[in-house]
Amino acid sequence: MNYPVWQLGFPGGLLIAAVAVLHVFISHFAIGGGAYLVLTERRAYSHNDSELLGYVRLHSKFFVLLTVVLGAVTGVGIWFTIGLVSPEATSSLIHTFVWGWAIEWVLFFVEIAAALIYAYHWDTLDRQTHLIVGWIYFVAAWASLVVINGIITYMLTPGRWLETGNFWDGFFNPTYWPSLFIRTAMAVGLAGIFGLVTAMWEPSPLRERVVRWAGWWLVLGIASLLPLSRWYFHDFPSYSRAYFSGMYTAVHHALLGGAVCTGVALALALVFALIRPKLMNPVVVAVLLVAGISVMATGEYLREFSRYPYVINSYIYANDIRVGQVESIVANGVAKASPWVEGSADDPHAYGRELFVIECGSCHSVAGYRAMRKITRGWDAKFASEILLHLPAVRETMPPFVGDEHDRAALGRYLASLMPATPSGANEKELGQQVFAIHCALCHSVGGQRRPLDLKGTDPEGIAGMLGTLGDINPDMPPFTGTDAEGHALAVYLSDPRQ
Repeated sequence: MNYPVWQLGFPGGLLIAAVAVLHVFISHFAIGGGAYLVLTERRAYSHNDSELLGYVRLHSKFFVLLTVVLGAVTGVGIWFTIGLVSPEATSSLIHTFVWGWAIEWVLFFVEIAAALIYAYHWDTLDRQTHLIVGWIYFVAAWASLVVINGIITYMLTPGRWLETGNFWDGFFNPTYWPSLFIRTAMAVGLAGIFGLVTAMWEPSPLRERVVRWAGWWLVLGIASLLPLSRWYFHDFPSYSRAYFSGMYTAVHHALLGGAVCTGVALALALVFALIRPKLMNPVVVAVLLVAGISVMATGEYLREFSRYPYVINSYIYANDIRVGQVESIVANGVAKASPWVEGSADDPHAYGRELFVIECGSCHSVAGYRAMRKITRGWDAKFASEILLHLPAVRETMPPFVGDEHDRAALGRYLASLMPATPSGANEKELGQQVFAIHCALCHSVGGQRRPLDLKGTDPEGIAGMLGTLGDINPDMPPFTGTDAEGHALAVYLSDPRQ
């Protein structure tokens, strides 16, 4: 409420994800890749392997170009996008962890300096000094993860910080340690994947030696993800763990996709890197790259989804409204709480649109991704305003509507205007099916998994009578606002045993 909303025309989370997933992928390689460089260089010295040393020199140039250049650009891009899309949460993170950010920025400066010195001073530094520079880089990179991990995990599990406001209570929160270990394992695995990328540039038999060496990194990192993920999940908030029970199709698909990509990466690494390194080729490496970024993207998506309906758990909702502001906004209205909103009665449609941007725009668009025009098809203004009273019951991931009665009516009218439609059908059952889609399908299914309704064979008159007492049956159900004819048609549809 304290900042104007930057409206993209689609939910801003998509923009953040597009930048953040790429940055996280590169940044984790920057951590594991630092250790990979130093330990491979040390291995070359201990085996007096000049060919392997030449490979490390080439890999270090590739490493710097990818991590320092693209990593830095995407890192700045994250700050740009989150500041525009979620300014309230961004401000809160800065003020809560200001010294953490300061330390991380110093560490990042050390990373850049050490990486450049390491990559471009092979011929001017002696072996021992060059290795020390490499270790300085790795320590700074991993220490940067140590700091950022505390801030990221705080957003999901702020723990005792909610009561104390203490920096360390927020930093060393319940998911801090499992997240740190799982991210470190991912960094090791990505170091192996990118080691395979540059190995493709080398001739045999050096290629096979590097492939097997990089393959061990990949197998070690990927194989650690399953037990570490179980540990991480165990410390999730109880409401978040419920999302993984199959109630959300997107979460189920993400879990399945992540598991498949992890299995594919592990199988390919075992067969083509450790058992038959001569068979490793650019196509397999490309598949490993795709699998690696898919695993990373899956993890980031699930972590983000698990925070809903919050952006900072129990502190700031996903639409950037602070939990502590809710009571005041409900009492006084949105227009009085935000200097960026005009609650003019002269143009109620425009006011409803402003409320949509504030309350819904972080996750929904009008006609694009997660389009409300599709969801609200056929809604009337009364039904829409009643739905706003029950948002957390409709979807556990949705923040509650925050505003007074005037705000709720204005937003309800705006939602009802997006896709006006009158139910129609060739017969009563078809009409009832359309009425169900409008009034019931947001929460219920017939024969599906989500809150299934099984009223087959029930007397239609009895079902029609129930429609007038939905609030008594369950306080979380909005009243039925259709006509008597629509209500009877809905009852016929629900009672039909041939569904």
